[in-house]
Amino acid sequence: MSVPSAFQLREIARHLDDGGLIAYPTEAVFGLGCAPLDPFAVMRLLALKQREVGKGLILIADTPEMLQPFAAVTAEEWDRIAADWPAARTVIVPAADGVPAWLTGGRKEIALRVPAHETARAISRAFGGPIVSTSANVSGRPAARDALAARRQFARADVRIIPGRVDRRARPSQIIHWPTGRIIRS
Repeated sequence: MSVPSAFQLREIARHLDDGGLIAYPTEAVFGLGCAPLDPFAVMRLLALKQREVGKGLILIADTPEMLQPFAAVTAEEWDRIAADWPAARTVIVPAADGVPAWLTGGRKEIALRVPAHETARAISRAFGGPIVSTSANVSGRPAARDALAARRQFARADVRIIPGRVDRRARPSQIIHWPTGRIIRS
């Protein structure tokens, strides 16, 4: 399946602007997303996933520049972080002042990624900024690896399912803690 059409992307962006939730393909699994600065949308997403707010969330975006305002790192550090993107690599960095606790889980850090999946990037581009990206599943259940599995998990919820393919051989993104270099998930 190809990237959604320009019309479809505008509709998806409007849905996000209106506080809607989406399930969309990423590198290895479907993501569940919403507008990151809309607290009501984020709380609905967390309730739907049955996920604690204290776990924090990942933000993805089309470009590193869209994510930079959320990070409190030097320009040189940012250049090194951004040099590896797009990739299935999430980086945890110090959060900029004012980043909401519903994104950081109450910590002073935030997880960021520019995915290597064109549909996920196209959605961010159409929306004009980052979107939340957490696996499309109810906590404790397997992550959806196709649109049908996402639809089954969220059949009774108001989640717009975006068709597309994931790399079935791939694993969820690597997570690196930038300040220490520790690999949290390989």
